[in-house]
Order: sequence, then structure tokens, then C-alpha cells
Amino acid sequence: MLLIVTSQNADNHRKELDQAFRLRHRIFVEEKGWTDLRSDDGRETDRFDDEHAVHMLYIIDDRVVGYQRMLPTIRPHILSDVLPELCESERPAGPDIWEWTRYCVEPGCRERGRMLSPVANALLSGIVEWGLETGVSTILIEMNPLWLLRLVQLHFRVVPLGIPKAIGGEETLAVAASFDRRTLARLREMRNSSKPASV
Repeated sequence: MLLIVTSQNADNHRKELDQAFRLRHRIFVEEKGWTDLRSDDGRETDRFDDEHAVHMLYIIDDRVVGYQRMLPTIRPHILSDVLPELCESERPAGPDIWEWTRYCVEPGCRERGRMLSPVANALLSGIVEWGLETGVSTILIEMNPLWLLRLVQLHFRVVPLGIPKAIGGEETLAVAASFDRRTLARLREMRNSSKPASV
């Protein structure tokens, strides 16, 4: 199940958000080694986890196994305030452009090889469905350049915003990725062709 948490319903989902922040800590601090994000309470949060953030949690059997966060680009966000060096031209911003950050999936739920895992497909589908409903058509992503081909294969229209740079020991590229109903159809097609999942 995909759960979308905003400032309007966050009080009803404190337990799920706590799990999500602990998942972020396990993935970004313990697995990836981003020690600057380490927290004594085992929860990874930052100043962007405010009332403007949209949290998307994928839950199986009451356990958060996937997470991503959307940030409006008309307010401070990671590309504008933390990693501006990744953008070499005018940074895209507007009410129809949001930033996709903190994407993470439990190790046991990740893809094998070239196929998207059911959890990854559900999270990406969630962005597109949410975007189509709310007037968002483009996401900004700071990502490994190896994701470029995968996004194109998923029918996102991807424009690099600079060249890759080493960030935290990883090659990182900023892109703007636009989507429409064809993207959602492609994600659904891939989901149907890779059952076992109950997504």
C-alpha cells in the first residue's frame, strides 16, 4: 500500500513516519555511509521535512519498506540550497516542478537486474499518479547517472542540468524528468509483466 503523508494528515500517521525516518537512517547513514546525517535516535530527518514536504511511504504488513519525499521547487530544496553546483544552467522551478528526494527501498525489496522491483514501481507510479492529480508534470532528481537510461525506458523525458560530480563518494547528476499518462501506462505495463507482486 502506498501512503501519502502531508501536513494535513501527519498527526494520524506518526508511527508510519517514524518508521520511514528510521528506514532513511538505515539506508543513507548505515548503508551508504553518509555520516553527516547520523542521528543518535536512529531517525534521519532534515530541515526540509517541514509542512511543505510530501512523504510517500510504501507499506507491506504494517512495515515501511519504501520511501520517497517530494519538495516544492518554489521553496528552498536540496538542489537550490544544498547541491546548487549540480545545476549549470537556470534551475527549473515552478508549481508544476517538484524535487524527488530521499528515495530508498529496504534491501530485501529491491530490484534484481534490469527490472524494477514491485516496491520501486509502486513508488514511481505514486509520483506520476500524484503529479497527474495535482498538476505536477516534472521532477528534479539528484541521482546516479546510471539511472538515466532506466528513466528513459520508463517514458520519462529527461534533461540533464549539468555534468556528473562526485558527491558523498558517488557520481551524482541533476536532471529534470517530465512525465505524462504515457509514463504511467509504461509503469503499469511493467508491473503487469513482472508479477508475483501484489502492488
